[in-house]
Amino acid sequence: MDTGKYEKILRDRQRELNIRLHRIEADFEQPRNPDSDDRALERNNDEVLDEMGQVGQDELKGIEAALERIARGTFGICTRCGQPVSKKRLDAVPYAPLCESCIAELHA
Repeated sequence: MDTGKYEKILRDRQRELNIRLHRIEADFEQPRNPDSDDRALERNNDEVLDEMGQVGQDELKGIEAALERIARGTFGICTRCGQPVSKKRLDAVPYAPLCESCIAELHA
C-alpha cells in the first residue's frame, strides 16, 4: 500500500483543519456587539462555529491516529479485526481505522 499518498492527504487535511480551528477560535475572541438583536445572532453563529470546531477536533484526532498507524506500519489494517481496510474506504475516509465489515457491525 502506498502510505506516502495517504500521509500527504492526511497532513494536508491536518493543516486545513488547524487553520480552520484557529479562525474559529479567533472569532470567539472578537468583542461582542452591544445591540441585543445582533448579540442574539452572534450567539446562534457561535453555536454553529462551536459544532464545526468540535467536528474538526474529532477529525484531527482521527488524522493523528492514522498518522501514528502509518509510523507504526499498521495503516490500512482494521484496528478491530486485523483485516485490510479497502482502498475504496481509505480513499473516501483516509483516517478510517475500521474495515467495512467492522463498521457495519458497529452500526447494526
